[in-house]
Amino acid sequence: MSSVTRKTLLAVGLLAGIPALGVAGFVWSGIYDVGADTPHTRPVYALLQTARDRSIEARAGKLQVPALQDPARIVQGAGNYDAMCTGCHLKPGLTGTELSKGLYPAPPDLTRTTVDPARAFWVIKHGIKASGMPAWGRSMEDEYIWNMVAFLQALPKLDPAQYQALVARSGGHSHGGGESMPHGHGEGDHHDGGAAEQPHDDAAAHPHAPGAPPHDHADAGSAPAKAEQGKTIVHRHADGTVEAHPAPETPPAEAEPAHDHEHEH
Repeated sequence: MSSVTRKTLLAVGLLAGIPALGVAGFVWSGIYDVGADTPHTRPVYALLQTARDRSIEARAGKLQVPALQDPARIVQGAGNYDAMCTGCHLKPGLTGTELSKGLYPAPPDLTRTTVDPARAFWVIKHGIKASGMPAWGRSMEDEYIWNMVAFLQALPKLDPAQYQALVARSGGHSHGGGESMPHGHGEGDHHDGGAAEQPHDDAAAHPHAPGAPPHDHADAGSAPAKAEQGKTIVHRHADGTVEAHPAPETPPAEAEPAHDHEHEH
């Protein structure tokens, strides 16, 4: 390699390094405000928005969208949406929350926006870095994510009463969407994935069953307390497996200490 060529390459390298050094100096200075209450500059916002949209499009375009018109899908998805998404993406009759007002970029109001099914699935499953959108695929199976996508197609057409009716019918509304939690989770976490809830010993979890007369909890050896023993708590998981274990036994009441009547007057 001639000395001229070496000098040329060195000059090009130095010139190419100047912008990189400038960017590094700008970043290191801390001049750019990353606070969520200060919008990005227009060039930065345009760059991030384009990178986000192209990234999602490139990946979502490879997905095969299943049939989403099944009413059962929509009903099941309604409950999980209500439990997991309304704080950011709202629901009919809700115009804003502390969370939705504090996030930047602002999350879309999905009660007014119809989303592309494939893009919606990809975003729900994988999330978006540094946006407040979590990757729900870490705790949800694809089936339940598609159910939420099915619900999103119907959401903009619902009024508050219709929305609440769907949520009330949904098997997901009290479970937060964690249908794929591993076995051995806490006793209070029952995930049915939209199927009918399996019977369990309500008396072990609630002091009084609805409509039943109150129990005398002071007497741990009473008949109601003994009746709870030997029952079984059943969990149904998203993969169809059923896990059962006995209800916790009620410990016997401690014997009441005898009174020394010789010292009573």
